[in-house]
Amino acid sequence: MYNAVAENVLGTIGTILWCIQLVPQIIRNYYVKDCEGVPSVMMFLWALSGVPFSIYFFGTDGSIPLRVQPQLFTLCCVITWIQTLYYPPVQCGLRKVIIYASTFIIIAAGAEVGFILWLRPIYREGKEWPLLIIGIIAALLIALGLIPPYFELAKRRGRVIGINFVFVSMDSLGAIFSLVSIVVGTMDILSIVLYAIVIALEFGIFASHTIWYIRFGKKEKAKENNQERDHEQEQEAESAYESSQEYSQEHLQEHSKEHSQEHSKEHSQEHSQEHENSLNKMVEIQAQISRSDKSEYEYNEKYNNYDI
Repeated sequence: MYNAVAENVLGTIGTILWCIQLVPQIIRNYYVKDCEGVPSVMMFLWALSGVPFSIYFFGTDGSIPLRVQPQLFTLCCVITWIQTLYYPPVQCGLRKVIIYASTFIIIAAGAEVGFILWLRPIYREGKEWPLLIIGIIAALLIALGLIPPYFELAKRRGRVIGINFVFVSMDSLGAIFSLVSIVVGTMDILSIVLYAIVIALEFGIFASHTIWYIRFGKKEKAKENNQERDHEQEQEAESAYESSQEYSQEHLQEHSKEHSQEHSKEHSQEHSQEHENSLNKMVEIQAQISRSDKSEYEYNEKYNNYDI
């Protein structure tokens, strides 16, 4: 049964969720500075899918929310794609990332405007199949974009790494609300198939991680906790060793300083004693010289008296 109000409300909720679904993932990537487990191919395909989606909704004279949604979705996908290229494990240079992103945006914008101007008059004349093909391409790109995460899951026995579950939850809810809005509304078969594929593939991601947690999660968690504890113990041991080294160094410096002071004091005393001895010796020599001079003087006096 057709219900226009329900279609608009549910469709608007779904559109809002799909517009902002990638924001949690973008924030997570920015703070972690790592995109391991987030395939760049996925984000590129999703960004690419926004172009035919926009062409489809503009060409079929869709509602304003349906026209805005692909633009915001593509923007978020491009930002996330840039992050996956710039952050590890890909780590392209900033210059390359700017070139890739700029080239994509220019080509996408040109293709979008060109196809809309070309296909909208054809659709208004009653030929719907060209835009239908564009819509199918968009749906296929969205579905293909959800395949690369399964390769990441296979690498880790089904564990989800890097992908933010808030993002996946919002994406799934957006698809569910949009699907229900179509069911109670115009019954667009293409959109129903698209949203059903998205829901199924994202449910598979949730199921994969749940199964991994049941099978290996507790063991992996315990292993990670043990590794963290061992790492903390190693850090504590290193800290204690560094502290002991610093204490030994300070003690050695103090001992060296005291020894230097004692040695300097002893050396000063010895030097003073030597100086005093030298002075005494010089005084004795002067006294001897004086006595010698006096004796010579007396002898000369005596000799002179004898001559007289």
